Amino acid sequence: MIRVLLADDQALVRAGFRSLLDDEDDLAVVGEAADGRAAVAMARAERPDVVLMDIRMPGMDGLEAARRIAADLPEVRIVILTTFDLDEFVYGALRAGVAGFLVKDTDPAELIRAVRVAARGDALISPSVTRRLIAEYAGRAVRPGPDLRLNGLTPREREVVGLVAEGLSNDEVAARLVLSPATVKSAVSRIMAKLRVRDRAQLVVLAYESGMVAPGYAGGTGTQPRA
Repeated sequence: MIRVLLADDQALVRAGFRSLLDDEDDLAVVGEAADGRAAVAMARAERPDVVLMDIRMPGMDGLEAARRIAADLPEVRIVILTTFDLDEFVYGALRAGVAGFLVKDTDPAELIRAVRVAARGDALISPSVTRRLIAEYAGRAVRPGPDLRLNGLTPREREVVGLVAEGLSNDEVAARLVLSPATVKSAVSRIMAKLRVRDRAQLVVLAYESGMVAPGYAGGTGTQPRA
């Protein structure tokens, strides 16, 4: 059973999400929070698998709450609920360990799928949204420069990182490289272990911050324009 915490200051939104999620046999809403401070306290008490977190809430906002939960409970997957009215702090949320982003008015089936994917830790949520965020904000972030950890990657592993940085799922990476999804999943897990990152979101951030992948470019080389 996947245990979900809802954090949104609008009771109607929480009720709608709860109704959708509780209708699924493998999902259960274990709590609701109307602000960031309550979300942090409830996450510590309930230890959910996934937190669906609105960005804009009174008092402590969703981004600060996400940072605190990620720091205290690294096993909890946090999905930020957002619109396209985004600010520069979103990129910081990715660096802090947020699993991904989901458009707030998303299709119900996509919301359910996103919770399951987040719980698995398999892929970034809403890849098109995540790509947009990273492309827009990675260029503004202060980059520490080349990361020595990347020297331990093979050429194939670097290629995989580049495709993951595009927001591709394991299946999509497999199709691009003509490999099996199982092979790609194993490769991504091995890469994350080598680079000591907690999930795919932080793998993507590392790829951009180190300069291995440039915002607006694809394929892991920074030399080929994205179609």
